[in-house]
Amino acid sequence: MENFPKLITTLRKRLNLSQEKLASVFRVSLPTINRWEKGKTTPDTLALHTVQEFVKKLGKDYHDLYDRHFGARAGDLFESPQPRRGRRGTTRSVPEGSTGSPTPLDTKEMEGLLWRAACSIRGEKDAPKFKDYILPLVFIKRLSDVFDDEIKRLASEEYGDEKTTLEIVEADPHGLVRFYIPPEARWPVVSGRASFEWPAERKPKTIGDQVTMAMRTIAKANPTLQGVIDIRDFNETRNGEREISDEALRRLLNILSDPRYRLGLNDVEPDFLGRAYEYLLRKFAEGQGQSAGEFFTPKEVGWLIAKLIHPKQGEEAYDPCSGSGGLLIKCELELARREGKPDRPLKLFGQEQTGESFAIARMNMVLHDMEGEIVRGDTMRNPKFLEGASLRRFDAVVTNPMWNQRAFDPKTYEQDSFERFASAGGFAPNSSADWAWLQHVLASLNGSGRAAVVLDTGAASRGSGNEGDNKEKTVRRWFVEQDLVEAVVLLPDNLFYNTTAAGLIFLLNRRKPVERSGRVIFVNASGVFEKGRPKNFITDEGVARIADAVRAGKDVEGLVKVVPVGDLSDFNLSPSRYVASATVVEHRDIQVILDELTGLESESKHLDGELAEIFTGLGYRWGDAGEKRGQPLRSQIVTSSAGGPDE
Repeated sequence: MENFPKLITTLRKRLNLSQEKLASVFRVSLPTINRWEKGKTTPDTLALHTVQEFVKKLGKDYHDLYDRHFGARAGDLFESPQPRRGRRGTTRSVPEGSTGSPTPLDTKEMEGLLWRAACSIRGEKDAPKFKDYILPLVFIKRLSDVFDDEIKRLASEEYGDEKTTLEIVEADPHGLVRFYIPPEARWPVVSGRASFEWPAERKPKTIGDQVTMAMRTIAKANPTLQGVIDIRDFNETRNGEREISDEALRRLLNILSDPRYRLGLNDVEPDFLGRAYEYLLRKFAEGQGQSAGEFFTPKEVGWLIAKLIHPKQGEEAYDPCSGSGGLLIKCELELARREGKPDRPLKLFGQEQTGESFAIARMNMVLHDMEGEIVRGDTMRNPKFLEGASLRRFDAVVTNPMWNQRAFDPKTYEQDSFERFASAGGFAPNSSADWAWLQHVLASLNGSGRAAVVLDTGAASRGSGNEGDNKEKTVRRWFVEQDLVEAVVLLPDNLFYNTTAAGLIFLLNRRKPVERSGRVIFVNASGVFEKGRPKNFITDEGVARIADAVRAGKDVEGLVKVVPVGDLSDFNLSPSRYVASATVVEHRDIQVILDELTGLESESKHLDGELAEIFTGLGYRWGDAGEKRGQPLRSQIVTSSAGGPDE
C-alpha cells in the first residue's frame, strides 16, 4: 500500500499512541512499526489484515481512513462500538469482540482496580494480608485472559473457529499455548459467569473451595506453576471461622471481572503483576513492618538500566535480588525493542529471598515465555548459581538490592568460600552492605561483563575526607583503582515507592572501552524528572536523554562530567560533587506576579482585622498592623486599660 505510512501516522495521532503502544496493539515489534511509518517496509498479508480489522472496528470516526486506505464503504462494514465506562464516569470506545483495551491499562487504572479489590475484603483480613488473596486471583485471571487471547488468535489464523481450536488445544495442551487452563479453572467459571458440569464427587461446596480447586488444577496442568499459585487455601478455617468468607470472595471476584480491567496479552504492561504487588505492599503493608527495606524499582529506572546495560542477543543476565523479575524482563524487552524479535533471546537468571516476590518473578517469566530460571534463597549467604565450587559468571548483572542493609554477620564476609570480599578491597562495615553487594556483583561478572546496580546515595561518599581507615572508602578505592567503575548516575528525588531518597546507579565494567579507561563518567540527572503525586517520575524522553549521555561519555554542562581516576583523590563518587545540576528557571509574566502580590496584601489586611477582633475580645489592644507588619507577633500586642502582658 502506497499510503500505508500515512495511515500509521494518522492512526497514532488520532489515538494519541506512541509507536511502542501501537506495536503492542498490532502484536509486532517496535522497529517494525517504525519501518512501516517511514515507508521502509510494507506489512505482509496477515499484518495488513490485522490493521484493516483494527481500523474497521474503531467506529464511525474512522470511516474516512477505511474508505481512503482500504477502498471499501466503511458504513457497510463497521461494527458499532460498545462504550466502556472509564475512570470518573468517562467512557472509552471499545470495539465489539475486541480482546483488549485501546491502550494497555495504565498505572492509575491498575491502582483503581486494586484499591477496589482491597476495599471489597476490608474487615475480613488485616491490611497486610490483602495481597495474599488478591494477587493469586489477579494471576489466574491474567492466565485465563491470555489463554482466551491465544485461542482467538489460533482460531483466526489457523483453525477457523474457537470450538475446533479448543478441541485441538485440549488434545495437545502444551503444544500450542503457553499455559493450558482446564475448563473448570477458566475465569468465567471461577467468577460464576459461566456454568460447568461438575462430577458429583468433585463439586465444590463453597466459593473458597472452588477458587482453591482452580488454583491447584491450573498448577497440575502446568508443572512450572506448581509451588507458585497452589499454596493458598481460600477455604481455610481457623477456630471455626473462615479466613475469608464466601461473601468477601464473591465481591472480590465481581470486581476483578469488571470488563474495564481485562488482563490479556495486550491489555497490561509487561510487569503488571510486579507493579500490582508493589502497589499492594506500599498501600497496605508498609508502616506495619511488612515491607521494611524493600525498595522496588520504578519502571522508568528499570528501562534506564536496560538501556545502560544494552543487552545483546544470546547473553546471560543475572539479578541476585530479582524481586518480581522486572529488571530482567526489561532487559529482554529492550533487546526486542532495539532489534525486533531476537533469534537468540537472553538467558535470564534470578535469585530472590522473599516468598511473594519469588512467586511473582516465576509468574512473570512464564507469562512472558522467557528463558528464565528464578530460584529462592539468600544470595549473600547462600548463592545458588554456581559452577563447581565457584560462582557462575554472567555477561550482565542488573539489580536493586536493599539499601544500607545491616543484617550480615561479619563471618559472612570473613568466611566466604567464594572469595567475594577479601580479594575485592576488604570487608564492608556492619552498618551497610551496599559495597558488599557490589563485590558480589563483580564476582558474578565474566571477563567482559558489565553491571548496573541501584544503591543509596551514601554509598558514593561515606568515609570520604576521613584521615583514618574507613571500610567503605577502602573498598570504593579498590574499585576505582582497578578501573571497574564506568559511570555513576544520580537519580532524581522521590522516585522510589517507600523512600524519598534519590538513589544512584553504579555502572561496572570489567572491560572498559579504551577511550574510557582511567575515567569515570558522572551524570547528575537529579533535575531530569516530572513532578507527580505522590511520586516524581522520569519521562521516556528523560530516560533516553540520560542513557544517551552515558553512551556518549562527553561533558555536558549541568548534566555530565568525565573525571580522570587520578582526580578522585578522596574517592568520593557522588555525581553532585563533580557536576552541578542545571537549574530550571521559571519565567512568569510580571503582571501575574503583581496580581498575586495584591491578592496577598488584601488577604493580609483581612487577617489583621480578624486578629484585632479576637484580641479585643480577650481584653487586649491590637497594634497598628500597618506600621508593625513584619515584627514578631508578641510585639504587636500592647497592654489594654485593664492590664495585661508587657509589650
